[in-house]
Amino acid sequence: MSPRRWSEAGAGGPDVELCTSVRDYDEALTPHATPGRTAVVMTMGALHAGHASLIRAARARVGDEGLVTVTVFVNPLQFGAGEDLDRYPRTLEADLELAAEAGADIVLAPPVRDVYPGGEPEVRVTAGPMGERYEGASRPGHFDGVLTVVAKLLHLTRPDVAFFGEKDAQQLAVIRRMVTDLNFPVRVVGVPTVREADGLALSSRNRYLAPAERTTALALSRALFAGRDALAAASAAPPPAPADPAPSTPTTDTPAADTATADTAATDVTATDVTTTDVTATDGTTVAAPVAGAPASSVLTDAAPGATGATLPRLVREAARAVLAEAADHDPPLVLDYLALVDPADFTEAGDDFTGEAVLAVAARVGATRLIDNVRLEFPQRGVRP
Repeated sequence: MSPRRWSEAGAGGPDVELCTSVRDYDEALTPHATPGRTAVVMTMGALHAGHASLIRAARARVGDEGLVTVTVFVNPLQFGAGEDLDRYPRTLEADLELAAEAGADIVLAPPVRDVYPGGEPEVRVTAGPMGERYEGASRPGHFDGVLTVVAKLLHLTRPDVAFFGEKDAQQLAVIRRMVTDLNFPVRVVGVPTVREADGLALSSRNRYLAPAERTTALALSRALFAGRDALAAASAAPPPAPADPAPSTPTTDTPAADTATADTAATDVTATDVTTTDVTATDGTTVAAPVAGAPASSVLTDAAPGATGATLPRLVREAARAVLAEAADHDPPLVLDYLALVDPADFTEAGDDFTGEAVLAVAARVGATRLIDNVRLEFPQRGVRP
């Protein structure tokens, strides 16, 4: 039985149970949790449509008789010196309304003393090398704070499944790795990024942006889309014309060694060929994906038209960088932190021969506001083409 059905909210109030202490939550959870059908969505509050999509996904997963908890906790451990802990928006009343409308049963909004009863914890979960790259390099210790609070909230809420947004791609990756490495009995589900009509990824920090800053901030999503489109265009490009066959015997104009070199070069072009078909990526965009069993005679080089020798990962990076470089001249300017094309499993950089799913991620500052965004791409296998 869902606690929404026994909520004591007044007329017109949010139809959700608010628990402001861990003790209250235990009392609410114990008699109503359904084994195998308990979900959690962890947030820092200031909820928006992106959070609502997480809550709806959780409700759909556990069904009407399942239980969905939303945590609202601004975690001090994941804010570094000089970051926006004090000014981070706190809008609990509005959060309750949104959570109820999206299908939450309980909102757990505990005080810091409940989450860290002994004060700042001496023992923490460490993200390791994955937590030292990109976001971790820019915000030292950030992912240790994230993993520590996620581990504690998983213990406190005891879910069967936990939902996190794909917009925080590196966070999602380190959480998945923690759950695997430390044998947490929970399934982690990523939910695609929600965007505003102009492409800006929804974020609680968007409210900090002045109108001119918001215009500049659009370069983040435009850069990612430019990289995505470059991959799609190169993958769909027509195959190159076959090279003229080399003469069967050397001539006085073409020494035998030169003939062998020409043959080898032609073979190398064929070896980099790829066959793809269009599929829908996790962010709702259409990208190229490999076709199993395509004929070996189908060819596609890794180079886009006019970009001989450029690999698909290089083309993606270059297309995105061009947009970001232009935004650096805007008023106000976009100050790039990083642009990275990485393997989503461990956030190591994708090499020139990378195939499979990758994340193209960007972080930048506009004015005093730091924003992140990413898209998921599928790099086709080499050697086949539809």
